[in-house]
Amino acid sequence: MTSTNDIRRSFLDYFERNGHSRQPSAPLVPQNDPTLMFVNAGMVPFKNVFTGLETRPYSTATSSQKCVRAGGKHNDLDNVGYTARHHTFFEMLGNFSFGDYFKDRAIELAWNLVTKEWGLAADRLTVTVYHTDDEAFDLWKRIAGLPDSRIIRIPTKDNFWAMGDDGPCGPCSEIFFDHGDHIPGGPPGSPDEDGDRFVEIWNLVFMQYEQAGGEIVSELPSKSIDTGMGLERIAAVLQGVHDNYDTDTFKALIHASEEFSKTRAEGDKTASHRVIADHLRTSGFLVADGVLPANEGRGYVLRRIMRRAMRHAHLLGASEPLMHRLVPALVAEMGAAYPELVRAQPLIEATLQQEETRFRQTLSNGLKLLDEATASLPEGGTLPGETAFKLYDTYGFPYDLTEDALRAQGLAVDRDGFDKAMAEQKAKARAAWKGSGEKASDELWFDLAEEFGSTEFTGYSGHEGEGVVLAIVRDGQRVESARQGETVQLLLNQTPFYAESGGQVGDAGKLTSLKGFEGEVADTSKPLGRLHVLHTRVARGEVSVGETLHQSVDEERRRATRANHSATHLLHAALRHRLGGHVTQKGSLVAPDRLRFDFSHPSAISADDIAAIEAEVNWHIRHNQPVTTRLMTPDEAIGQGAMALFGEKYGDEVRVLSMGLAGERDYSVELCGGTHVSALGDIALFKIVSESAVSSGVRRIEALTGEGARQWLLARDQRLREIAASLKAAPDEAPARVAALVENARRLERELAEARKALAMGGGAQAQVAGPEVVAGVNFLGQVVEGLDPKSLRGEVDALKQRLGSGVGALIAVNEGRASVAVGVTADLTDQLSAVDLVKAAVAALGGQGGGGRPDMAQGGGPDGEKAGEALAAVRDTLAKVTA
Repeated sequence: MTSTNDIRRSFLDYFERNGHSRQPSAPLVPQNDPTLMFVNAGMVPFKNVFTGLETRPYSTATSSQKCVRAGGKHNDLDNVGYTARHHTFFEMLGNFSFGDYFKDRAIELAWNLVTKEWGLAADRLTVTVYHTDDEAFDLWKRIAGLPDSRIIRIPTKDNFWAMGDDGPCGPCSEIFFDHGDHIPGGPPGSPDEDGDRFVEIWNLVFMQYEQAGGEIVSELPSKSIDTGMGLERIAAVLQGVHDNYDTDTFKALIHASEEFSKTRAEGDKTASHRVIADHLRTSGFLVADGVLPANEGRGYVLRRIMRRAMRHAHLLGASEPLMHRLVPALVAEMGAAYPELVRAQPLIEATLQQEETRFRQTLSNGLKLLDEATASLPEGGTLPGETAFKLYDTYGFPYDLTEDALRAQGLAVDRDGFDKAMAEQKAKARAAWKGSGEKASDELWFDLAEEFGSTEFTGYSGHEGEGVVLAIVRDGQRVESARQGETVQLLLNQTPFYAESGGQVGDAGKLTSLKGFEGEVADTSKPLGRLHVLHTRVARGEVSVGETLHQSVDEERRRATRANHSATHLLHAALRHRLGGHVTQKGSLVAPDRLRFDFSHPSAISADDIAAIEAEVNWHIRHNQPVTTRLMTPDEAIGQGAMALFGEKYGDEVRVLSMGLAGERDYSVELCGGTHVSALGDIALFKIVSESAVSSGVRRIEALTGEGARQWLLARDQRLREIAASLKAAPDEAPARVAALVENARRLERELAEARKALAMGGGAQAQVAGPEVVAGVNFLGQVVEGLDPKSLRGEVDALKQRLGSGVGALIAVNEGRASVAVGVTADLTDQLSAVDLVKAAVAALGGQGGGGRPDMAQGGGPDGEKAGEALAAVRDTLAKVTA
């Protein structure tokens, strides 16, 4: 038997041998079409190449493209598990020509592959062409040798492809395989064509016309080829089965489901096992491509798919979460072809387990209420919309799940009633918001959030993407367009631009459009915590509501910001590890050029601690562990040890970032919605540049990472080399030489101070000697000195007191126009004299205020050094008055 992996490989090998560039599958989240929720066809990644907006270094290509169809007009969800060929996830094999070969070569390549390489019998193949495409009809006759009866002209749009009302279009030619007359159904174009006997296995699209407004206006100057072959369908054919779920990949996944659920895929259990197998693939690949369960947008579609599978696991009687246990089987089957599955396996398993654990409680509560509500409904009855809304609003039971659960019972749901209840809830929410005291300028953003919902952020997995302009705001008012030179705020349906929150600054970058518009995004903000608003200056052209823009985040700025943000998490963990669990975040700034982290700690951090913290962070950076992300409720995350970030507002679900390893546990686990490195080695280097106090009990560390840290170290090294050059020493010798110079300078300063003091106290020409004398019976010695360090006054006054034995000593030192005074009273006189009173008299004479100390020693000073003699006289006079 030819395995699915062999078929995929042989298809790609065949076209590579025939001159095609083998291209890897693009991510499931489209980067070039904001109108698509997921990539749903093999040509989507090449869309801009077909339209001429983009060029590639090759003119022919082949790929096996991951696709999801679970929303919008391409929605196969409800049929999955109940038919032979419906899937939410599938692989599209394709070959593409961008202005290279056309119909003849495309038909030749296709026919040779299916008949010569794969050995399908020609008499079991039938093809279709668009009814006016005589060229394709004739080519099939000549190349394949098919009779007219097996080249069927189809006059409907089924055999005419268009990218949209405007753009490339052209006729199709489809290849059908006949599974045999034992299966009901007729050939394409017949009344029985909807049967399962004849199955389309390959569609060849001949892009040869230009369409405008839904009408063909001209032939394309460069004709192209786009083909799509469902891998699951061709695998069924080549493996000799009629049902896609009987192919090797699905059989392996279903077998794992049987093993873990302890039920056989038989009878009424068959559909449940098929749903689980299909939805496991979709869930695994979406999570691997950066989509996580959410309540809106792509995340909601993923959650809906997950929960549909989990409900079928419940129907099978699985008593414990099942889906995450099947991931190893998925990786074993498809991991070789798609290594992203291998890399993301821990995240896929954790996400599925977390989601199923939570959903089981939701399911239990919801089904109980649902059983009560439907008990009295007649066969074919309808559940009131209000009840369905209560299930959704109170128990988190999605409308789709209610509808799916009731469909099996032959019951319907009143959708109009559900929508009415939803509208009433929104009206109440608006009224409550208006009464909350929020500033009036936010009302505009509230209206936009109500109208369009939250902005879908696509920046976790990339820094580029398309988006449709939903609103333009200028000077607080909605406008329809903006022109060159104007600065506006743009709201798009989806964006890779991160909006400022959680300490991380908003992204900057560029916007462009096909009509020549260029915009410079200076910042991105987050009104109401739900919208990503791009603050944009129109640099060229004009932008209007409804236009599609290409968004490019400043990649280098984003990369640096990511590194700083992840380093902040490591720093937080290192601080707690080194200083203690009392350390908690009190604020942060994460910018592209630096990081700042405020935290609780009662005192300055020692140099040894700073060095140890820095070394610990760099140890984790060097070990380059991957950064993992999980989605949880805030309570669940905190219960598992995650640190909540200061000032961050958390919704019903949070992203939990885990970094590094500390034995058997994660080193850092925090709730965070910011952007981060994929592996810690991407930070490259971490350097603390300052530690300081912010307020009582709060410290601040500022640090650099990566190139910023390297440049800082280079600049410091350069300064060291300059110092060494000045010292005429090697850089390694500079610290010792500087220490010696400092010690020598201190020695000289001490000697100079002693010389100055000796000169001042020796009664030089500049000294005014006031005594020793007896004032009112008290020995008094006073002196004015020039250049004496005021710090020496106390010691010199103590010396005067010893010299006197009993009495009062006073010194006034004059330096650069100011004067400092000290007065000492011997212990035997402090009962009748206070040095404080005497100093205050001197300070007043010097033009100062105050002065203080103890009864035996007091000091003060004043700005008028020229009155030093008068100050000394004021001390003498006050002494005379006190002792009189």
